[in-house]
Amino acid sequence: MALQTTFLPSTLTVHKEAKLGIKDSSFVGISLAGHAKADFVAPLRSKKLCMPVVIKAQSTAVAAPGLTNSSLDGKKVLRKGVVVVTGASSGLGLAAAKALAETGKWHVIMACRDFLKTEKAAKSAGIPKENYSIMHLDLASLDSVRQFVENFRRSGMALDVLVCNAAIYRPTAKTPTYTADGIEMSVGVNHLGHFLLARLMLEDLKKSDYPSKRLIIVGSITGNDNTLAGNIPPKAGLGDLRGLAAGLNSHHSSMIDGGSFDGAKAYKDSKICNMLTMQEFHRRFHEETGITFASLYPGCIATTGLFREHIPLFRALFPPFQKYITKGFVSEAESGKRLAQVVSDPSLTKSGVYWSWNKDSASFENQLSQEASDAEKARKLWEVSEKLVGLA
Repeated sequence: MALQTTFLPSTLTVHKEAKLGIKDSSFVGISLAGHAKADFVAPLRSKKLCMPVVIKAQSTAVAAPGLTNSSLDGKKVLRKGVVVVTGASSGLGLAAAKALAETGKWHVIMACRDFLKTEKAAKSAGIPKENYSIMHLDLASLDSVRQFVENFRRSGMALDVLVCNAAIYRPTAKTPTYTADGIEMSVGVNHLGHFLLARLMLEDLKKSDYPSKRLIIVGSITGNDNTLAGNIPPKAGLGDLRGLAAGLNSHHSSMIDGGSFDGAKAYKDSKICNMLTMQEFHRRFHEETGITFASLYPGCIATTGLFREHIPLFRALFPPFQKYITKGFVSEAESGKRLAQVVSDPSLTKSGVYWSWNKDSASFENQLSQEASDAEKARKLWEVSEKLVGLA
């Protein structure tokens, strides 16, 4: 889906103060008219300042978030950083959005499919409304990804950090489902949708004047066969990428390695792709741009909605198993703080790193498996992915 609107070039946040005039759209899939209300955020840009000014529907301007009396007197203030977080309506993404917004130093763009679900989640989490906006993004549609980038650029905001977090996990699926572009869903969303988004928004990151600009792709321990979790069947493995090269569509294999479909493996394979992509970004662009490229495994978030399609017995037993047996359990709040660290912590600016945390919640550079750090496979994955998303 792609959002089509005719209002001022701005981001959109669904709130209750003023009526929002948006016509029904087959791209949105729902009617917001008469059901939702909104503030429009019209950002100001200059060489030194980029801050959103809240303008009510009545066109009454109020002070921009972050402005103080001293700044209004003409003194220089450091603007808020702007971070885009995909999949921010629940789980890790929502927890990270909350952790960043509550610092008062970040304006979070919550990039999600469902406006109303995301707004409800943000309010329920207590995220300060002046520190977030919601923009429509459906990673299962490459057209929607392009539309999101276009809408963001029309908003006039800078982009300082991009977090590719959203993921689909369908471990019990016996048959594949496909994106709007006819690509197997797990890899289409988790890897290719994010690949296109990151490639396009790299240009926006390059223009940022923020002290530390970053591109972060969330990885997973399940894609690394140098760990116990990574050796639980079905094991991840991309093979020679023959299935991906053929398009992962209904006419060929829907698996990257060309094998038979397995929902759990498809997710794990997509995570290898995420980690390989991060490293290829680092090799191609870090030295030239100064952008920090990083991946992370924030710990086992056993209660996350990512497992909603797993069997009921697994959902019931997995959290206590992680809490009391493996001792690897991490709450959503803690995982969100860890992702927020990778976004903003001055000590985590090293590029090309896969971050993890020990039992004392101290970050460290983790070791990727042989396949997840294969430079030649990363290069080939990049080239095949460019063709599938229309960049080559």
